[in-house]
Amino acid sequence: MNKKTMKTVKYKQNQFKLLRNFFTYIMFTCLNLLNVNAQSNKTSLSEIIDRNIKLAKTQYLYMTAKLPDQRMPRSYNVTGDSLTTSNTKWWCSGFYPGTLWYIYEYTKDTNILWAAEKSLSLLEPEKHYTGNHDLGFMMYCSFGNAYRISGNKAYKPTIDTAAISLISRYRPAIKSIQSWNKNQHFNCPVIIDNMMNLELLMWVARQNNNKELEEIAINHANSTLKYHFRKDNSSYHVLDYNLNNKEVIGKRTWQGISDSSAWSRGQAWGLYGFTMMYRFTKKQEYLNQANKIATFMLIHPNMPDDYIPYWDYNDPAIPATYRDASAAAIMASALLELGNYCNKKQKDYYKKIAEKIILNLSDSRYLNDACTYGGFLIRHSVGGLPQKSEIDVPLTYADYYFIEAMLRYKKYYL
Repeated sequence: MNKKTMKTVKYKQNQFKLLRNFFTYIMFTCLNLLNVNAQSNKTSLSEIIDRNIKLAKTQYLYMTAKLPDQRMPRSYNVTGDSLTTSNTKWWCSGFYPGTLWYIYEYTKDTNILWAAEKSLSLLEPEKHYTGNHDLGFMMYCSFGNAYRISGNKAYKPTIDTAAISLISRYRPAIKSIQSWNKNQHFNCPVIIDNMMNLELLMWVARQNNNKELEEIAINHANSTLKYHFRKDNSSYHVLDYNLNNKEVIGKRTWQGISDSSAWSRGQAWGLYGFTMMYRFTKKQEYLNQANKIATFMLIHPNMPDDYIPYWDYNDPAIPATYRDASAAAIMASALLELGNYCNKKQKDYYKKIAEKIILNLSDSRYLNDACTYGGFLIRHSVGGLPQKSEIDVPLTYADYYFIEAMLRYKKYYL
């Protein structure tokens, strides 16, 4: 046996040992955590968060062991008891690595670290992807967290390259980043979700003193502020532009119930996005808008008492329709940051709402038992109801922002 063959055999043996250790760990952990969702009224929120993240570690090791090679988790098929997966070009591909890094940051578990690093190696080629606007979700939630947590400078060029790839979609005529390519439905669509991808541009701009990237991000935020919101501070999902005359030719939806409705996750994207842009720029208009969006959501007559919103605030079937745990998780994380930029009264109010959301998502109605639901942490999210896609299922970004919200709560308040 030559040296190359011996090296290959040794590598496969090490991989087998790691997987065997995963399964052994998971088996014993699942036996110990089957009743992890049972909660006492006397349990503090800090203890609940500790327990949730320990559960997340168990779940994501369980998921990693079940995940097919070269694939990313996307959702879970309850009927078939199987993971729904995607390739790395799917817009959610960065949330699984990002969640692993969040779990590692809290637990320092080396098996989680191994899985996180492996997922990054799979995702890394997408730094050149220009097929849509989602490079921020894909590359900053993953490599951005990896760089922040590990300090590994090898990750930074990937983040920098992804930012340059993203601005290839910038359209100077409308001062916005085009979200999707022209298609049978839209000419030049720009969606509210795109606010989230500006974090990639702002971070790289500040790291490298790149004024062009910062200007593009600010221009996009300003255009969104000017055109995307209604008088009640709710947001349209999709603006459709005519690049020739620079005009908005349509204010539409794709994932909401109607063009005039307030799709709940879209409102959460806007809240988070303008809060984040205030963090970088300290522009008062961004803080004002974030507070206006929060007010629209939190006092809306169709907001449930537990603050887990229905998938669309204007669904006429309310209350006999779906909740969206992902929208709640994003909202909680955003409110916890937003409170830091507000007066004490507002901060206390936002903290109280975020606490309720974390507590309610930690309840057995939403939180999964160990070694169930393919390894996802929470369930009852909605991807695209009009497209009959991912309805009332676990989703990677719901887990990501739920864990982020819990970590932010620990950071800011404990």
